[in-house]
Formats: sequence, C-alpha cells, structure tokens
Amino acid sequence: MNDIVTLQGVAKRYTRGKETVEVLHSLDLTIPQGDFVALMGPSGSGKTTLLNLIGGLDQPSDGEVRVAGERIDGLSGAALARWRARHVGFIFQFYNLMPTLSAQANVELPLLLTPLSKAQRRQNAQIALQIVGLADRAKHKPSELSGGQQQRVAIARALVADPTLLVCDEPTGDLDRKTADEVLSLLQTLNREHGKTIVMVTHDPKAAEYAQRQLHMDKGTLVPGNVP
Repeated sequence: MNDIVTLQGVAKRYTRGKETVEVLHSLDLTIPQGDFVALMGPSGSGKTTLLNLIGGLDQPSDGEVRVAGERIDGLSGAALARWRARHVGFIFQFYNLMPTLSAQANVELPLLLTPLSKAQRRQNAQIALQIVGLADRAKHKPSELSGGQQQRVAIARALVADPTLLVCDEPTGDLDRKTADEVLSLLQTLNREHGKTIVMVTHDPKAAEYAQRQLHMDKGTLVPGNVP
C-alpha cells in the first residue's frame, strides 16, 4: 500500500519579537493510503501546525513533506495552491460556508477553479450532496440548515473535487454529541466505503474512536499512545 503522507525531520519555528518558538521538533510520520488517523494532544502540542503542513497550508522550517507523491515543502505559493486544489479537501470546526449561496452553490465553489463545464460542476455537486445525505437540501441556504447539516455541506464541498486526502480540524467541535456522532459516522463511511484517506485533529476521545488509529502529540513531538 502506498504512503499518502511522508514527513522526514520536519521542524516548524515561529519568531515572536526576539524570541524563536519551535512548535514541531524533527518529526517523522507516514500515513498510508486509506488510513483514518486521529491526531490528539493538549492545546499547543502542535496538532494543527502538523495538519497545516500536511494540507499544504503552511511550510516547514526544516525537513521534507511529501503528500500524494509530491514533495510540497519547496513549492511556490501558486504551485502549492494548485496542488491543494487537486489533492486536499478541508473540513474545519466552523463550516466556512458562504451565507448568501445555496448548499449546491457552496459545494460547487472548489470546482470554479477547474475546466469543468457548468453542467458538470452541477452534476458533481449533486453527487457529493447525495453522498452526505443532503440531496434534498441542495437549494437551502446555510441559515436554513442545522449545524450538522451545514457541516455535511462542508464535507460535500471537501469531497466534490475527489481529493486524495481529507484534512479535518476539529470537525465536530461545534456540534452536540448526537450530531457529532452522525458526522463522524459519515467520515468513517467515506474512509471505509469510498477509500478516502483522512487526517483529523480532535480533542475529543470519543471522536478519535471513529478513526483507525490515534496518534498523540505533546510539545511538538509524536509520543506513544493508543494505536490500534
């Protein structure tokens, strides 16, 4: 099985005034195709920084980041944006939907950067909404949807370009337990039945149970944890 994510010797430093803070320390990680990984750890442990490196939203200070067969740590901003559009679907705690657009139009947004025709964009968005169980809500605006439904629209938007990898940052952090479990079950289905590789940051041990394995971070390094 191919590795979708390979990190070697990755460090990330930020400068705050005269102080340099190292958030990740010489970190190595591999994630095979079809894996569903939950990244856990206390606030400030580096989980979101690591997720942003994997998703191409940030670049390391040192080390190599290979994702979907390409070394991305040296790409220019424009090349990185093209790579993200092709390979990564993002799901965040807050749904980041456009309030004036319908669910259908929100899901179509990533496809506006592709050469697909208007009819093909519409069809792909309809398929994505069907996968997340919201085909009957396609014309509804976010204000007309529950929090769980809005997150499903966000998941459909992440899926619509058929990305190699789904990157999720606290995807259920704004949801009640029942709705969170429904969204996590959907992610589990996307992993098991559609073969999507998923990397999810979460503080919630119950959410992490939906993943195939859990990786624990502390002070910028990976530490031994409950890895099934």
